[in-house]
Amino acid sequence: MDMRKTLALTSALALAAGLTACAADSSGGDADGDVTMTFWHNSTTGEGKAYWEETVAAFEEANPGVTIEIQAVQNEEMDGKLQTALNSGDAPDIFMARGGGKLADVVSAGQVMDLTDSIDDATRTAVGDAGFSAFTIEDKVYGMPTAILPGGIYYSGDQFAEAGIDAAPTTMAELDDAVEALKGIGTQPIALGAKDAWPAAHWYYFFALRECSQEVMAEAADTRMFDDECWTRAGEDLQAFAETEPFNEGFLTTSAQQGAGSSAGLLANGQAAMELMGAWQPGVVASLTPDEQPLADLEWFPFPAVEGGEGDPSAMMGGVDGFSCWAQAPKEECTAFLNFFMQKEHQEGYANAFHTLPASQEAQGVVTEPALQQVLEAYNEAAYVSVWLDTLFGQNIGNALNVGVVDMLAGQGSPEAIVEAVNAAAAKG
Repeated sequence: MDMRKTLALTSALALAAGLTACAADSSGGDADGDVTMTFWHNSTTGEGKAYWEETVAAFEEANPGVTIEIQAVQNEEMDGKLQTALNSGDAPDIFMARGGGKLADVVSAGQVMDLTDSIDDATRTAVGDAGFSAFTIEDKVYGMPTAILPGGIYYSGDQFAEAGIDAAPTTMAELDDAVEALKGIGTQPIALGAKDAWPAAHWYYFFALRECSQEVMAEAADTRMFDDECWTRAGEDLQAFAETEPFNEGFLTTSAQQGAGSSAGLLANGQAAMELMGAWQPGVVASLTPDEQPLADLEWFPFPAVEGGEGDPSAMMGGVDGFSCWAQAPKEECTAFLNFFMQKEHQEGYANAFHTLPASQEAQGVVTEPALQQVLEAYNEAAYVSVWLDTLFGQNIGNALNVGVVDMLAGQGSPEAIVEAVNAAAAKG
């Protein structure tokens, strides 16, 4: 797997609005030739939910005879619920996809549509190879990217100022100092929703990104195994950091994004100063502030460098959100919808609704929030970008990794046990 990023973030595309109705015998069709499709996404409230309702309505208006039935699924439930639906043979026609090993597993099972020949030339040019790479398996494309979501640490500029922190940390030693300074003003330095496992595992992922060379990261992407000592060192780094008690009280039972008491809610309501998250964070935080508006002092910095680490300190990790079509979906209508929401106006609407970075380069002009501009600047300068490790390795290995990290933070595991769990899961195939 080529993990080097050539940033070609994308401009969006025009699509002819008219669509010929599918024949009566098409999947999802009826005797009159009308077509109904089901659509699962993960925005259950607020602006994001409204965005998809408005976009679907616009598509239906432009394409008489096509109906899309929307179901919003809570993010932490999406992977499991979708896998059950796919395995049952009754999956949604359009569903959220995150690429990497998770997508490769679905492709191998024959459960997702090959979109390679159905993507408009304008769309392909606009998105570019970088945008599509996360959804490309053996030179075929199986998903349409909507957002780029590199990770890093979001923080309250006001709380940093109150604690006398003049600049964002660039090393772990500086992060340690910031944690102590924030404790001094009575705030919880770092919010962590370890109940959902993956937010805790993100800390391990980033320590690994700093400890392991790009070559080792690429090898792990191919083998889905941890064969280098840097993977153990990453666990040791996290274990040592956790011993300084940087995380919120009760972090092991705190959820990530559900309500004011979640880790995102703690940041949104001034009860914590930092959280390690992807570029969806500003939108999630905005939905949890008292007035449901973006957090005015929200800023961002890349994960700090680790002394002695073999990873490039500018390297980033994150994801690319997108959507795929079920293998049995009505092909013409399903792929038309994927192309439709990539038009510039809809990508701009997506960026505004989700407070995130759209896959369309043309649409990125609407991104004005300081934190996201900081993310984009670092992304443009990154040596390379890896996808989240649980996405990269697939659901079974990813779950073993995430659980292993939480067990260690709970005092029931070790850095060595994380490596053993990943390798054991990989050996099972």
